[in-house]
Amino acid sequence: MKKQKIVVGSRDSKLAVMQTELIMHEINRNNPEIELELVTLKTTGDLILDQSLDKIGGKGLFVKELDLALLDGRIDIAVHSLKDMPMEENKELPIVALPKRGDARDVLVLPKGCEFIEYEDMNLYYQNIGSSSARRKLQIQKLLPSAGTSGVRGNVITRLDKLDRGEYTSLILAAAGLQRVGLPHRISHYFSVEEMIPAAGQGILSIQARRDLNVDFLENIKDANTTYASLAERSFVRTLDGGCSSPIAAYAAVEGEELKLVGLYYNEKTTEHRVATVVDHKERAERVGEQLALRLRGEIG
Repeated sequence: MKKQKIVVGSRDSKLAVMQTELIMHEINRNNPEIELELVTLKTTGDLILDQSLDKIGGKGLFVKELDLALLDGRIDIAVHSLKDMPMEENKELPIVALPKRGDARDVLVLPKGCEFIEYEDMNLYYQNIGSSSARRKLQIQKLLPSAGTSGVRGNVITRLDKLDRGEYTSLILAAAGLQRVGLPHRISHYFSVEEMIPAAGQGILSIQARRDLNVDFLENIKDANTTYASLAERSFVRTLDGGCSSPIAAYAAVEGEELKLVGLYYNEKTTEHRVATVVDHKERAERVGEQLALRLRGEIG
């Protein structure tokens, strides 16, 4: 009998491909009867590297080309980092599966050969920290008031090359990305989620498909707790209308039946920011995110 074939789409960066291959491995492990084909595409967000994302259209630039490929049938499913996806879900191209979350933390990366310097002795490396994230910049200034930051674009490998050439004294990156490309040894320090609240969806891979595709073959790779956490985090950011330029952060963790959500809200008019935490039942995840967002927005205008 002829195997069912599923064409899987990915951005063509090394990290995106390796993440997609992780998902493909899990699909094959649970569905050996399915034949998988990988198709990679360059996205607008990958091609325009000399401007910040908020200047060129935001997170949607990392998914637009893959969305078009889904709609016209060139691919059947697409794999994304959830934090790169717009908060408003496309009803024609829903997120159909979220596997178990990877490491959600942010990390500090030093130039090659300097990885093992004690964290307390790294003042030299805070002079020019590479990060284009307003969320990271806001929180690093709170942790290290004397630190300087500069914008940096490009995939993980490109950013590390810029660091090692001396363009930056250090970088702040997502732990999961470095781990997935086999470079955990480049990490010099892990920030706790309390020190630096992650971006909504950080560490989570998402699978997107056309609405009419039968996705029963993904059932065994879905993770319920990751789904609850993502619902809370994305609801928080969506309620605040937070785009990629807004220093908004949200991180949820599920233990048993309880969901704990911590959120950061920044008011661009007053430049005030506030952090708050709420604990509720996991089944109320989406509502919890919305309520925490409304509470924080009400507290600082």
